[in-house]
This record gives sequence, C-alpha cells and structure tokens, in this order.
Amino acid sequence: MVCFLVFLCSFGVAQSSNGDAKNSPAQQGSSQGVVARGKYIVEDLAVCSQCHTPRDAQGELDRNRWLEGAPLWLQSARPTQDWPLQAPRIAGNPPGTDAEMIKLLTTGIWRDGKPLRPPMPQFRMTAPDAQAVLAYLKTLSPVD
Repeated sequence: MVCFLVFLCSFGVAQSSNGDAKNSPAQQGSSQGVVARGKYIVEDLAVCSQCHTPRDAQGELDRNRWLEGAPLWLQSARPTQDWPLQAPRIAGNPPGTDAEMIKLLTTGIWRDGKPLRPPMPQFRMTAPDAQAVLAYLKTLSPVD
C-alpha cells in the first residue's frame, strides 16, 4: 500500500520588510534559506519525486530528469474516474502561475477551481512553506 505524507507545516520563513535590502548579504542568505526549506519540503516531506520524476530501467528515480514529469506508476485499488496517467513537470517552470501554485499548495485547489485528483495529496501548506517550495522548484533546470 502506498502512503502519502500529507502534512501541515507551521514553521514561518523569515522575510525582510526592507525593500532596499534585496541584494544585501542578509537577504541573499535569507533567499538561500527559503530555497533550502523548499528543497527539504519537496524532497524529504512531500516526496514529490515519487510521482514527478521518471524512473530508469531498474526502477530507480532518474536524478538527471528530477521532477520533470513522469508516467504515473500508481494505480487505484478501485476504478476511479479521471485517474491521471501522467504526473506533470514541476521542475523549473511549474505548470501554473506563482499565484496558482501557491493557491494549489495552500488549499489543494487548482486553477479550474477543483481539488486535485488522487493520488495527489491535498496539501494545506502555510503560505511561507508554499513560497519556499515554489522558490526551490524554480531553481531546477526548466524543461520545455
């Protein structure tokens, strides 16, 4: 049985309120911290790679195509209408605007106003955690 880790993160991400400090070492360190937090959430908590990364011939995750989208290897135990066959690419340029992705990660609702389809977990992240996830995904090589 495949279990999905659905979590609520209550950790805040410190953000500078001084708009003039965007290029300061402290701001750059903060940005690196946000990306590191996003990587931790994506890779260690949500384990997005399990569905969004292709597998090699041995069934191992292909790190060279990290989060580039993949055929969905999971099947529903019961027939489920509209079961997805492909997990979308989320590396580089995720499949929505920043606002759509933040809404998706904080509410579980996609741009069409509908909840995500199983087997995708219905995340309820905090806004800072969703922003960290998005920041990390954008650091990955975009695939067009």
